[in-house]
Amino acid sequence: MSEPKSSVRSRSAPKQALEAAMADKAGNPLRRALWLDAMDRQLRPHLPPALANRCRLANVDGEHLVFLVESPVWHAKVRLAEDQLLDAARSIGLKATRVTVKTATASAHSPVRNDQRSTAVSEVTHKGLRDALAALQDVKSTKS
Repeated sequence: MSEPKSSVRSRSAPKQALEAAMADKAGNPLRRALWLDAMDRQLRPHLPPALANRCRLANVDGEHLVFLVESPVWHAKVRLAEDQLLDAARSIGLKATRVTVKTATASAHSPVRNDQRSTAVSEVTHKGLRDALAALQDVKSTKS
C-alpha cells in the first residue's frame, strides 16, 4: 500500500513559487505592489473617516502620492482633504508634498455585487418562465 502524499509539500509550494517569483529582477513589480499595499494599510487609519474606505493609495512617486477613488464626488472630497492626506502620509514616513487623485470607474467586465443586482422581475419575464416550465413539463409527461 502506498503512503499518502505529505500535505507539508503542498503547503510549501505557494511559498516556494512566491520566493521564486521574487528572486530576481522580474519580482520587482510584485515587491512594489506589496509595498504599496502595505503603505495603503498603514495610511488608512490616519485618513479622515469618511475617506478611509473611499480612496486607495495607488502609487508613490518620490514626493508625489496618487490616490484612486470610485466616483467624481469622492475625487472632489479627496482633493479638499489634500493637506490631511499629506500630513497622514508624513506621519508614516513618506516624504509627500503633492497629491493626485484619479477616478477609476468599474470595468465593464467586473462581476456584479449582490447589492447591485436588480431584484425586480417584470411580468413578461414571469410569463416567459411559466411558459418555459409548462413546455418542459409537457415534454416530460409525453415521454413517460
